[in-house]
Amino acid sequence: MSGDQYGRYDHTFTVPPMPPAPPPAPADGVRAVAVAVLNLSGLGLGYALTRRWVLTALCWAATAALLLVALPADPDGVPGLALVLYGVFLVAVAAHGARVGLRTPLTGLRNAPLALGLGLLLLVAPAGGAVLYDGARDEAVQQMLLDRLDEANRLVEAAGDRPFDSAQADYRKALAAYAGLQADHPGSRAAERVPAQMKTFYRTVGASYDQGDHCAATAPLKFLRTVPKSLPETDLADLKTWPDDRLATSLYECASTSLTAGEAGWTGQFGELLTTFPASAQAAKVEPAVAAAVARTEKDLAGAEPCSAVERLSTLSSQIDGLPAERTAFAATLDKDAARATASADTGAYTCGVDQYRDGDFKSAQTTMTEYASSHKSAGNAALAKKIAIAAEIAQTVPAAGKKLPTTRSGGSISVTVQNDSPDQITVLYTGPVTGSFTLKGCGNCKAYSLGSTLSPGFEPCSNSSKKYPERTISLPVGTTFFLHKPMGDSLDTPASDTAKLESGYIYTECAYTTQRLGSLS
Repeated sequence: MSGDQYGRYDHTFTVPPMPPAPPPAPADGVRAVAVAVLNLSGLGLGYALTRRWVLTALCWAATAALLLVALPADPDGVPGLALVLYGVFLVAVAAHGARVGLRTPLTGLRNAPLALGLGLLLLVAPAGGAVLYDGARDEAVQQMLLDRLDEANRLVEAAGDRPFDSAQADYRKALAAYAGLQADHPGSRAAERVPAQMKTFYRTVGASYDQGDHCAATAPLKFLRTVPKSLPETDLADLKTWPDDRLATSLYECASTSLTAGEAGWTGQFGELLTTFPASAQAAKVEPAVAAAVARTEKDLAGAEPCSAVERLSTLSSQIDGLPAERTAFAATLDKDAARATASADTGAYTCGVDQYRDGDFKSAQTTMTEYASSHKSAGNAALAKKIAIAAEIAQTVPAAGKKLPTTRSGGSISVTVQNDSPDQITVLYTGPVTGSFTLKGCGNCKAYSLGSTLSPGFEPCSNSSKKYPERTISLPVGTTFFLHKPMGDSLDTPASDTAKLESGYIYTECAYTTQRLGSLS
């Protein structure tokens, strides 16, 4: 062989493949706990130290969403569903963070124990935030209750400008708000202000009293006496008795005004005063006020309208009897006042009848004098009352008979005979210089005349000599006497009348007869 011969060598270099990711770190329980605790803060710091940026952003988004729901603090707090969902989320990211941190080295803070300490420290932030949130929520609750108190106060203020009847519903609504604050939130700032606010409430509701309108003040003052039952949790102190004296005064003043004016309604107010405040100074003034009213009305009997005074006295007597005197110390005195009013009304009935007669109200005068004479038989003017009743009855048919008031005069020098040619019993009434009446029984064999026969020439009743006509002769003075024959049977509808001008030297005869349609005299 020539030359050097070298063998051929092929050299091949192979590069080993790179691993797809850094090899996992050795398992580290402290690091796993640190990542889990850091995630529990809600900021995703565990994910940040393990370079899980998407998951870190997810934690931030969840926490931000919770803050949007929770802030600003609301009296009702954070919705329960939001808290449950966020709690579940934190547990999930803590568990997942522990799994990630078990074999993933930390970046930026390689010391696992230090990271764990930081995580524990950061847990103070959510806890502190919760405390601060509770404080903010409590303040929100306080403000809500103060707003509720202010709303009730405004309701009372607005109601004070209206009559109590229309404002009462708003007063009750405000009262319910005050009661709710005291019962449901006794330690709140709003509840602490309720007692002071009640002074304004009482003054507003009872404003009518301070304005001197006692009749309008009674209803609101009675309402205020019920307030303590609506606010059992509130210390009202002197307000509990605040309406009492005012109500007693209002009941007395309002009733006195009505009594003086002769209006109705005072008995109920005096009755309420006597039963509700029997020992009050106002109750002691009831009987003197009633006695004064009786005395004032008695004076009116001598006035221009005695009949009105009689009616008021009768009404007063009934009203006084209606007072609850049996519960008071004034029973006997009030009974005397009622008896006095009744006696004065009875006595005044005569004056009333005379006034009615003079006014031409003969029908009323007849009724009044008939009743008076019947119930006062022993009275000195009973006889005259009967005569006035007779004259008033005649005057209803013959108005001229009522021009003069009858007297107690009787008898006269002229003889007048009245005969009855009627089958019916009749009452003969007469008035003029003297007044009286008598009754004639019916003629047994007489009958009513036909209307035609009474119009025939020569018609003369009471002229049949074969008949014995019931008759009576009376003596009357000279002058004009008005007669009225009043049938007592059913054959006649209206009485018959006659006016006789009596002169000396004559004998007069009156004949009563009946027709088939009406009665007449001749």
